[in-house]
Amino acid sequence: MEKPTLLIVDDEKPTREGLRAALEDRFDVYVAADAGAALELLEQETFDVVLTDFRLPHEDGMKLIARAKSLSKPPVCLLMTAYGSEELAVEAMKRGADDYIAKGRLQIDELEMRITRALRQRNLEAENVALHQQLDTKFGLENLVGESPAMREVFDVVRQVAPARVTVLLLGESGTGKEVVARALHQLSPRARQPMVTVHCAALAPTLLESELFGHEKGAFTGAHERRIGRFEQAQGGTLFLDEIGEIDAALQVKLLRFLGERTFERVGSNKTLTADVRLVAATNKDLEALVKAGTFREDLFFRLRVVEIHLPPLRERPEDIPLLAHRFLREFAVENGKPVKDFTVDAMETLIHHAWPGNVRELRTAMEHAVVLCRGERVTARDLPPSVRGGTPAGGDAHKLLTRPDLTVKDAEKQLLIRALKETGGNRTLAAKKIGMSRRTLHRKLHAYQLEGY
Repeated sequence: MEKPTLLIVDDEKPTREGLRAALEDRFDVYVAADAGAALELLEQETFDVVLTDFRLPHEDGMKLIARAKSLSKPPVCLLMTAYGSEELAVEAMKRGADDYIAKGRLQIDELEMRITRALRQRNLEAENVALHQQLDTKFGLENLVGESPAMREVFDVVRQVAPARVTVLLLGESGTGKEVVARALHQLSPRARQPMVTVHCAALAPTLLESELFGHEKGAFTGAHERRIGRFEQAQGGTLFLDEIGEIDAALQVKLLRFLGERTFERVGSNKTLTADVRLVAATNKDLEALVKAGTFREDLFFRLRVVEIHLPPLRERPEDIPLLAHRFLREFAVENGKPVKDFTVDAMETLIHHAWPGNVRELRTAMEHAVVLCRGERVTARDLPPSVRGGTPAGGDAHKLLTRPDLTVKDAEKQLLIRALKETGGNRTLAAKKIGMSRRTLHRKLHAYQLEGY
């Protein structure tokens, strides 16, 4: 195992050489007599630790620390001084020092311990940052893709709501990404280190669902051979995600309502009241208000669930996000299948934009996996797409029909104009720019903004 690298900066030779001799068994030690020499070494080598005196020729140690901390890989910095004071210590910390050491009381064992402690703290912080980045990539907003106004609103609400304990109701068609949003709410919350438990309510019969959620005691019903811990208890301290909440029956609605009001419940077959610190997120593709009017869903439960309501728009209502999602899935499946697929042909992208996507993002993802597997070159063609996409009902017919839609935005129209111009000019950007009356530079910028560089 390589030793940590240590740079000692002190203008007094006996001090720096004495420290070198005392520390070189534990560290790979470099020395410098002033800030200038130290900065030269910092530019040449990557150091784990800088140990510097406060009093240096030309430039004091705090300025050196500030410059060291501005590096792309900043070292742990410790300031030594014979002029110890509380004010100086505070100022050193403000400048970025990780620790402050009075020379008059300096002991080598203590110095080693404080350097080791500072290094350990830095490593822990780096691990935490890496872990959070991994979690955000896997479960956080990284998986929510979109530049449409509707999706930007979703992102804003998720960021605002995630730190709170409030119950969230996710509404949207099947395949719009409700579970992804639920995971983002969990991972961006203070509960991220605790469990997130998911229950698909429609997958179980009402009697089984009650046991699944609340648990049961041994002998509570036929087949209950042992005690079972329910999902509420499993999610203690974390998040419970109830998907397809509109499917639960009246009896279970009452018990869920009680939990939301009192945070208490009983296992099936038990009279013992239990509590659980759980953040509840529910989702449905049904119209709960209609179910309330029909008398099949409790109005009081509906209001308890919708403390914060997030609507996930269907893909057909945000066509500007289709290229973003398509490219993301293309990259994912190209890597997974070891294929050199990098982009789409004009016809393929136009087909994707015009398709209605009744299965929403889930359908698009499946279509991209199909296309990548069948693609024979570096660009997905219309022929590579599933037949249901190639011959499916278009969102607005052909390009002309799309451009005349009453709900069309200026952004949609501009994007379609660019696509049509490039298609008619065989991808010649100079001719396309001239055709629609803009400079080639402006055309290039807009193609980048709309994720159309592949045209």
